[in-house]
Amino acid sequence: MRPFNSIILIIILTGLVACHRKKTKDEKVTTRENSEETIRENPTYASVGLTKLSDYHFFKGKLSELNPSKNVIHYELNSMLFSDYARKKRFISLPEGEKIHLNGSEVLDFPVGTVLIKNFYYGDDQLKNEPGKILETRLLMREENGWKALPYIWNKEQTEAYLEITGGSVPIFLINQEHPIDYGIPTMLQCKSCHEKNGAIQPIGPSVRQLNRKNEYKEGTFNQLSYMHQLGWIEESVDPAQMEVSVDYSDPYSGTTRERARAYLDVNCGHCHRPEGPAKNSGLNLRYNNEDLFSLGVDKGPVAAGKGSGGLMFDIVPGQPDASILVFRMNSTDPAIMMPELGRKTIHKEGIELIRKWIEEMD
Repeated sequence: MRPFNSIILIIILTGLVACHRKKTKDEKVTTRENSEETIRENPTYASVGLTKLSDYHFFKGKLSELNPSKNVIHYELNSMLFSDYARKKRFISLPEGEKIHLNGSEVLDFPVGTVLIKNFYYGDDQLKNEPGKILETRLLMREENGWKALPYIWNKEQTEAYLEITGGSVPIFLINQEHPIDYGIPTMLQCKSCHEKNGAIQPIGPSVRQLNRKNEYKEGTFNQLSYMHQLGWIEESVDPAQMEVSVDYSDPYSGTTRERARAYLDVNCGHCHRPEGPAKNSGLNLRYNNEDLFSLGVDKGPVAAGKGSGGLMFDIVPGQPDASILVFRMNSTDPAIMMPELGRKTIHKEGIELIRKWIEEMD
């Protein structure tokens, strides 16, 4: 064979090999995205956590019915984080014989082995042209060296949820929205960014003031803290009447406008905007118990002016919600402007109305 022909043959063979390699790679990507079997057997995922939600045995019977197993109880919060109008069903899984300790105004002190389980779902009455469904389950797991966050995505059949450390999105068309949205499921790193306190992952919701409310159990209706004390889960004495309680910001009869607005900011913003949070450099402290008006944002200029300020001068201008950066950022879905930065693709109209009313009523 002449040298020229040999060169041509080598080029052709190289191209065929390259095409084969590209096809194989593309097939693997497609398989990774569409095959539950691949997710289930991925060794990288298995080293992070159990790859199927059912493998934890938190629930008995049909998984999507979320019927708690032994040492797993359902709990609710007084004021809930807004997540594109998704509803949540929360559970605590406690190791047998272990105790939870009260922790002042902070989240309860949970023992190693505790798992906080939060399921995000939409009901039949919320979605256009499709039945309700569970989208994701987030686990917060207390290990020896701290907390770990794991996101699980449910399949279309609602028979299983699979670990997905890179997060994902699910198209959702809500009845109260004009256009569909891509509901965002956070990555492991994004989970950490919201749950960070002093550089470590911490739960956000289950504090005394949030848990101090009634809930229904198979034995009857009880205060949640009292119920956990009766189970032997909480060792300290519990007297709900003498303990902190948060109002329900969504209920206009639960408290004053100020109390409801502060509860809203606390659960939706205060986990980041606090002295120990990832947004501490902003100088804002939106925790429910902060009484310093300047760090709350009143007549306080932004630390870093830019697109996020909307050309406005102060975070909160008493009596003038339209001049307040806080309202401007809440009323946007632009990633460079919106607050919170994660956890929503829609504007919380009811939340904005509450914050506007609070600012309007400021002296």
